[in-house]
Formats: sequence, C-alpha cells, structure tokens
Amino acid sequence: MTTFATEAAATRIDACPSARLRPDDGVAVLLPDGRQAALFRTRGGELYAVDNIDPYTGAAVLSRGIVGDRAGEPTIASPLLKNVFSLRTGRSLEDPDIRLTTWRVDDDGTTVRIDTRVEDAP
Repeated sequence: MTTFATEAAATRIDACPSARLRPDDGVAVLLPDGRQAALFRTRGGELYAVDNIDPYTGAAVLSRGIVGDRAGEPTIASPLLKNVFSLRTGRSLEDPDIRLTTWRVDDDGTTVRIDTRVEDAP
C-alpha cells in the first residue's frame, strides 16, 4: 500500500484583539497542539510569532522578553539569561544550532491571527 502525505490546509487561530498587541510588548498564546507561541508587534508594525519556551532554560518566558534590533534584524532577548533570537527566523544570535519555531502572523485590524503550521527555516 502506498500512502502520500499532503499538506494540511492553513489553520489560522485568533490570538488576540489587535489593540491588545502593543509595539514591543509580547503576548503568550496557547496553540491547539498545546505548544505556546510568543506574539510580538515591533515599533515598525511588523508581526512575529516564535516559541514562548526559552530553549536554554525550558521556561515559558519569551513573551516577556525584550524586543530589540541588531543591525536591522528584529530580535527578542530572553528575560532570564538574555539570550537573543531573530524574530524573523527564530535563530539564536549566539548559537547557530539553536532555533525557535516561528509561525506566520496576520492582523485584519480587529484580530491578530497565527497560522499554526510551522514555518520552515530560511
């Protein structure tokens, strides 16, 4: 018997009201599969979602991290050990072998939504 894998249709979930996600603040979102995403809006208005679990400590804290920028790359620094990750790719800026999961995000002006399919690393 031969089976073929097919890509599942995009699954978007309502994460929070648009007004709730202020620039440089994070919001923790529980995904349908039980994982947690940390959702951010930068000062420039860009939206990002990455793992909320800090891979260095195992703590669910990245939504409380420090949003920043390194040479034009939007970043999030863990509030615990200050490890820095790219918000675009999820990659650690200190250790190229460490990467957060990322998800696509959109905002229709009323609600911020997360596509629960995992983004591939660029």
